[in-house]
Amino acid sequence: MFGFIYTDLSFFLPKVQGLSNFWMGVTIGVMAISLVLASFPLGILADRYGRRRMLFLGNIAASLSLIGFALTANLALVLLVAAVEGIGEAAFAVSGSALLADKAGDQKRTLAFSLIAFLGWIAGAIGGFAVSSVIVLQTLGLNVAQAHIALYLIVGLLGLSVTPLILKIQETPRYSGQTRLERKGVLPRKSAKVLIRFSTYSVMIAVGAGLFVPLMANWFFHAYGVTDAVSGPVLGFSSILTAVAVFLSPRLASKFGLIQAIVLSQGLSTVFMAVVPISPSFGIAASVYTVRVFLMNLSNPLSQSLIMGLVSPDERGMASGISASLWRLPNALSSTVGAIWIGMGLLALPFYVATVLYVSAIISFWFLFKGTRLPEESREVGQPLAPSIQEETTATL
Repeated sequence: MFGFIYTDLSFFLPKVQGLSNFWMGVTIGVMAISLVLASFPLGILADRYGRRRMLFLGNIAASLSLIGFALTANLALVLLVAAVEGIGEAAFAVSGSALLADKAGDQKRTLAFSLIAFLGWIAGAIGGFAVSSVIVLQTLGLNVAQAHIALYLIVGLLGLSVTPLILKIQETPRYSGQTRLERKGVLPRKSAKVLIRFSTYSVMIAVGAGLFVPLMANWFFHAYGVTDAVSGPVLGFSSILTAVAVFLSPRLASKFGLIQAIVLSQGLSTVFMAVVPISPSFGIAASVYTVRVFLMNLSNPLSQSLIMGLVSPDERGMASGISASLWRLPNALSSTVGAIWIGMGLLALPFYVATVLYVSAIISFWFLFKGTRLPEESREVGQPLAPSIQEETTATL
């Protein structure tokens, strides 16, 4: 569902529901603000009362938001629906990574995050390809707007239909609410230092990505005149390629080390990102962008594994929520700026500003984490274990 939303929403709201580019950007911003506001309380609830319940809530909210976007073009209601979508994202953010890290353990954590990234990208690809279904729906007698609305309703209802499957997830007893009084306070104090360091890098990446990533369907339309029926499948194909590629992540981390692998893949991705706006045709731009997506997201399971490996296990839910918040809020706020620039015809500017931010972020990440080794990396080379997060008050990564 999230793959479908972020592939098509930047096209659907202005071209089907009639919102301006500005209000389309604001809607994406509201989704982020809602996520930020919901992540803190939902993270507390996930750590204390069970993470599976948050997944359940997230799926319901995300599904209903798709149905809501389909049924209304009223600006106030669209913004309300965006807030519901943000709550759904927050519920997924505070529970998904934490559940996976709990069940995988140190030795299999990076592989597990690669697998879940693979499944996530496949789902995103399906969401991208699903956009072209509007062509099929139009052959049934629906006009363009009706076909889009029908597709949003179908995807939302499909999302609701799989909700019972979430109840079959077996949660690790320690983090399923049985020790709800174990933690004192609501802040992830043991994990604070590593979260601050990671967020320094993450916020810069988030601002840069927000300038163009959620707006690509809209950008392709303004740059080359192609509709979402064409750009959606292209973005879906980039997701498939990335889904296959994320299986290379553990091997890349094993060969170069986790930190070096992240820096290498993101650095190469930035080069291709800078080339997109000077591409002379849609085909070339789409190809370059696909390579950019492949390289950038090769590091995604690695960075998720890094943060979940460094924070304290009993604070993973809240840490996931904080990490997601510090990504989504600046990401969505910059999406508003990117949408305005695209509407003004400044099509290259989002990419060039993002390039500066990415380079700054990658350099910062290297200096903040270059000496960090996760416990499983230390064991593999026969060295002493890296300092645990419980020792973070006296040790420096």
